[in-house]
Amino acid sequence: MPEETKKLGVGALVALVVSSSIGSGIFGIPTDMAGTSSPGAAIIAWIVVGIGALLLCLCFTNLIAKRPDLSGVFSYAEAGFGPFGGFISGWGYWLSAWLGNVAFATMMMSAVAYFIPAFGTGQNILSIIVASIVLWFMCFIVNKGVESAAILNVIVTVCKLVPLFLFNVIAIIAFKAEIFTADFWGTVSGNFELTDVFGQIQNSMMVLMWVFVGIEGAAMLADRAKTKAVAAKSTVIGLVLLLVVYTLTSLLPYGLMTRDEIVKLGQPSLGYILADVVGPWGAALINLGLIISIFGCWLSWTMLPAETTLLMAKRNLLPKKFGEVNDANSPTYSLVFMTILTQIFIFTLLFTEKAYNFAYSLCTAAIFVSWIMVAMYQVKYSYQHRKEKGESLQLVIGLITCIFYGWAIYASGFEYFLLCFTAYILGIFFYYQARKEINEEKVFNFKELFTAGVINFGACIAIYLLVTGKIVV
Repeated sequence: MPEETKKLGVGALVALVVSSSIGSGIFGIPTDMAGTSSPGAAIIAWIVVGIGALLLCLCFTNLIAKRPDLSGVFSYAEAGFGPFGGFISGWGYWLSAWLGNVAFATMMMSAVAYFIPAFGTGQNILSIIVASIVLWFMCFIVNKGVESAAILNVIVTVCKLVPLFLFNVIAIIAFKAEIFTADFWGTVSGNFELTDVFGQIQNSMMVLMWVFVGIEGAAMLADRAKTKAVAAKSTVIGLVLLLVVYTLTSLLPYGLMTRDEIVKLGQPSLGYILADVVGPWGAALINLGLIISIFGCWLSWTMLPAETTLLMAKRNLLPKKFGEVNDANSPTYSLVFMTILTQIFIFTLLFTEKAYNFAYSLCTAAIFVSWIMVAMYQVKYSYQHRKEKGESLQLVIGLITCIFYGWAIYASGFEYFLLCFTAYILGIFFYYQARKEINEEKVFNFKELFTAGVINFGACIAIYLLVTGKIVV
């Protein structure tokens, strides 16, 4: 088959962005949001996060257009800060992807438990066995070819959007303004109080940022797109669709139940809300939609980390073994390596009380590394070309994006950010091995050695916090 026919168009890439982001989080977002924010604070939080996500997308679209020679999120960090910078970004992205799959495994089994009670809370032996079968099935599909998996992803995306669309239509019809406005600001006085409302917004950051993980999917597969412009366009279209779906799905429940009632619901809370409005079939529909949704997101997040390690190996940021591909142009070694690590982590679900929350918190913290380094390169590139038309605006966009995601790291829980550093220790070993494969005499310069030292120091702090119970898993 000619190479051109395999290239991905706008439809496939938009589906990848949407499917990569809409996974398990949206089906539980009513309870997660109600637990941290009142309706008024939630609206402001969505505006803040929406602007932050838009700024990141603008950075991606600008860099894809200005540097079409670069491939993969990590490539921007490498171009701006050298090979070790590229490794740090790529490893963070890779970590985020497969840790997200662990979160999917837990939530998927919880949804299956609605139909088959033997699965319990999604963390018993039966759940682990079935989740493991799905995990290796994903590995098998992607190993048959990334482009074929992307086409399947389009079908899955359409299927999982149907129950969400139905929920929003029913919720709009059943919406009661008096319930929505009863405790609009969630303050003691009932009025807008800056400190209290800002605290609610800050507490909701991890939940909101988690549902946007995957927005960079089109940029990650830009090499497999028909053109770089197609990848940029797909990123923006995907963001707009996500914002519409997310804001409606998270805000409408405030007009169906009181905040206290929503907080007490089980997961996936969307199903319980719909069941309260239309009856038991609503919960069945949402749980079925959740299973399909996670399947699609899990598929996307099996493609993306495999593509990351493949590209990193080509850039000599990981050993050459990670860059070996089969006849279907899929990196088998990278896929199997990632699947084994995910399998090990899935086994730990037997000993973790809040596996889903812990996994998605780690996933989100890891992706922050890649996102903020994209923004940092945007700043560097725009400053270097500041005399050219439009670059002053791009510089401002990059600076604001850096500030936003720096704050997001703090607001979402700095301890999870530190915990990700522990996984960098293995990664640094692989990076060192890769640089030696190309006979590089001095692998680290002074700045890189200092950065590696900071990472290791942060990992030690994280381990201490974990042992002393300051970080609960």
